[in-house]
Amino acid sequence: MIELTPVLNTKSEKPIYIQLTNYIKKEIIAGSIQPKEKLPSKRKLSQHLGISLNTIQASYDQLCAEGYVRSIQRKGYFVTDLDNSIFLSHNHPHPQQINNRKVESTNIKVDFNVGRVDLEKFPYTLWRKLTIQSLYEDQGELFNFGHPQGELSLREVIVKHLFASRGVRCSADQVVIGAGTQQLISQLCTIIGINHVFAFENPGFNGTMAVIKNQINKTAAIPVDEDGINMNALRQSGASVIYVTPSHQFPLGMVMPISRRIDLLKWAHENKGYIIEDDYDGEFRYKGKPIPSLQGLDKYDNVIYFGSFSKSLIPSIRISYMILPPHLIERYEEYFSIYKQAASRLHQDTLFRFMKEGYWDSHLNKMRTIYRKKQHTLITSITNDFGNQVNIIGEKSGLHIILEVSNEMVEEELVTSALEVGVKVYPLSTYYDESTKHEESKVILGYGGLSEAEIIEGIRLLKTAWGL
Repeated sequence: MIELTPVLNTKSEKPIYIQLTNYIKKEIIAGSIQPKEKLPSKRKLSQHLGISLNTIQASYDQLCAEGYVRSIQRKGYFVTDLDNSIFLSHNHPHPQQINNRKVESTNIKVDFNVGRVDLEKFPYTLWRKLTIQSLYEDQGELFNFGHPQGELSLREVIVKHLFASRGVRCSADQVVIGAGTQQLISQLCTIIGINHVFAFENPGFNGTMAVIKNQINKTAAIPVDEDGINMNALRQSGASVIYVTPSHQFPLGMVMPISRRIDLLKWAHENKGYIIEDDYDGEFRYKGKPIPSLQGLDKYDNVIYFGSFSKSLIPSIRISYMILPPHLIERYEEYFSIYKQAASRLHQDTLFRFMKEGYWDSHLNKMRTIYRKKQHTLITSITNDFGNQVNIIGEKSGLHIILEVSNEMVEEELVTSALEVGVKVYPLSTYYDESTKHEESKVILGYGGLSEAEIIEGIRLLKTAWGL
């Protein structure tokens, strides 16, 4: 049971139950209180805080009304499963705070969440079988600490896969496995040095932006154009390190052409700098031929390649990897050889077997077909229901699109009106650097975790919400 310790001011004009409600909401949004976690019983919290049961009841009722908490009869009060990424924007207020409109999370019918994948198609039975094999054949060895860079067997199959699919050239000794991209980015900042100027795409992945800003003394937000990172702005920024998503720019979706890739590699060589290439969903491309990775084109060891299994398998597996140039591996060993590997050895070994025995390629082929169909359904529904009143951006690859809406609503109104009909869409402004003024009427729609029927229903509801 969690323990709540708010500071309540009895002399404040704000009622105690409102103070308690606001405190619990902040803790939920910050992630200190996790989704599905049970709140203390009213009686226990009343005794702990020294306030009346009626005050606790009023606070819990308010939390339920706003959708942060749900009451289950005879069991208690539980935190709802919110997507906190919608609260992270510096210039986008919580939709429930706009015009005092309140929407219960339990009424959400369709959630166009960018981070979700199709979990129904995950090979549960096969994964369980391979996990049991790992435990049985290993005889407990996996319960000990592993290599700091991750299991050698997994690193070797990753190397083979990347060479065949993305043209990445490296050895297993250059691969570092970690529990998610953010953890590895944090390590990389230490390896390269915090006094370098680190640049990132604007807009870009806010999770990576946050890590870089927390670690690095000076950063630069670089705008993107139709071909990706703006090279003139990059050259003028004074940066020596740049984080990019060239295979599918997040979130706008453009694919960096070969000419821009060569220009970026030239910049890195001339400035003795580094390119961090995040290929977060490079497996899912629907139009055109694959373009070689920057790492595969690099002749001077200036590219650090990142990959993840979150989109192509399941997010919770928490296995990502980075491929360091040989001279940076030496720095990695200097700084991190004493660190323990954070990713589960059991999951690593299961994933190794999954890839080695050919199940990985089969799974990718199946998911490409499934996501291609979902995307076709989404584009068709938007075209049929919205016509020329919207503009679709970034539909060539990945598991999300950007929708630019021409109905005179600003971003906040688009998000809020969608919530009122039971649909969650997400503000694009979340992914812009805080120094950027963002006034466009664009929202982001992820479709990986939705069925085709849910996609059709979601677009139908949005047509009503947006008056199109």
